[in-house]
Amino acid sequence: MAQLERNAVGLREVAFQSICCMAPAAAIAASIPFGSPLAGGALPLAVVFAFIGIFFTASSIGQLAAHIPSAGSVATYSAVGLRPWVGFLVGWAYAAVEILIVPLVMLQLGYTVAGEWNSENSSFSTGNWWIFTTLGILLVGFLVYRGVRTSARTGVILGAIEIVVFLLFGLYLIVKAGGNNDLAVFSTKYANAEGFTGWSGVIAGSVFCLLAFAGFEAAAPLAEETENPKKNIPKAVMIATVSIGALYALTTYAAAITFGPDKFKDFAAYNNGAPWNGLAKGVGTIFWLLVLFAIINSTIANANGGANVFTRTAYAFGRAGVFPGKLAELDPKYKSPRNAVLLQLAVGLALALGLGSKYTPQTAFGIVATGLVVAIVPVYMIANLACIGYFSKHRREERRPLLHIIVPIVGFLFLIPGFFNAAGITGVPGLKFIVALSSPLTLGAYAMGVWILLGFVALAYLNKNKPEAIKAVATPPIVSIPKVKGETSRSRTSLTSPPRTPP
Repeated sequence: MAQLERNAVGLREVAFQSICCMAPAAAIAASIPFGSPLAGGALPLAVVFAFIGIFFTASSIGQLAAHIPSAGSVATYSAVGLRPWVGFLVGWAYAAVEILIVPLVMLQLGYTVAGEWNSENSSFSTGNWWIFTTLGILLVGFLVYRGVRTSARTGVILGAIEIVVFLLFGLYLIVKAGGNNDLAVFSTKYANAEGFTGWSGVIAGSVFCLLAFAGFEAAAPLAEETENPKKNIPKAVMIATVSIGALYALTTYAAAITFGPDKFKDFAAYNNGAPWNGLAKGVGTIFWLLVLFAIINSTIANANGGANVFTRTAYAFGRAGVFPGKLAELDPKYKSPRNAVLLQLAVGLALALGLGSKYTPQTAFGIVATGLVVAIVPVYMIANLACIGYFSKHRREERRPLLHIIVPIVGFLFLIPGFFNAAGITGVPGLKFIVALSSPLTLGAYAMGVWILLGFVALAYLNKNKPEAIKAVATPPIVSIPKVKGETSRSRTSLTSPPRTPP
């Protein structure tokens, strides 16, 4: 079977692959502010708290990527570290998550551009959102089809732009605040939301901040196209997590001291639910345009990164035989999984335009986001368990209790509230901030639930008719690693099935 293009991208490209999938500009502008009604002026502390939690999971995934670089990424890690059937179900869920990224963020692109255009020129209807959504999906399809070099390097440019814009704007707000700067926002002093004062508000707010980190692992599916994947993928995952975590903390701090920490619990509703646009307008037209551009730029970068992840996951599963083999076919010129790209394009257009037309693009965004988050959090939780399993079964001599047991356990525990919140499961002791999902947002959760049930049906079928395909999920491909000066051929290692500890 044809292979993905080897050594096509380096550390910079794969680091920005993860960064773009985190969509920092969109997360700063949309996701993180949802924590302000709970954390109040202590939202910067909630961001730091969420970062600490997600850092543990990033460490677990980085440890696995250092030993099992594969386009199957979290699915292969789970198959090797736990059981092949677990890896299949993780990949089944992960593929659904990643195919939803494009319609999700392109809906945001559509209603953001149409809404801002309408606010400046009322003759332009917000109903024209579909034009920008369609153009965005087609652009992303073109970039990903052109191969990993084109899409990943485009991601570097787009990711750098959104980081620079929000970094400069955040620093400007901090300098402008002058004597109003107050590091007490990193304590519980301003955690003043009614019913959520103190640490209860910080923890509740951090659950929403956790979701802003989703996508940190997205470098992993590019392992088979990356130079020195055993080193570069773990580095990329940690670089993305730490750098964007720092950006989130800085920008949330800037927003809190600018808006006022005492009243920050009202930040999410400011400027008709677009608080960062409101802050930028208050400073001047130039900053408003830059922030708007960064948000639009972020949606394209996120879609581009998500499409890369889906197509590589589909390729890996097609190669293993658990997805149709057609999904593993590569374009002879660009070495991209062409049929997977076309499937991503078709599903993206159908979901975005179909749901957006039936409801509204904003409501459609909520439906898709709900389905996506309900699945991605369990995927991260299982990755932590896979780290424990892998170093207990295959690398026992290298296992370090803190790094390979304690850290994954803490990462797993941090994600539990995020899952209950995403699924709208109420009545959980200590999680009184969770609100039950309302219709039609429940459609996303139900649809993902049906998809997971279908995964179990597919697993039963494959176990009976193609058991070797399930086992193949746990068998990483052989990837040659460039020889390093001074090393012997005997000392070199290539990516193969992990060694098993002798009984």
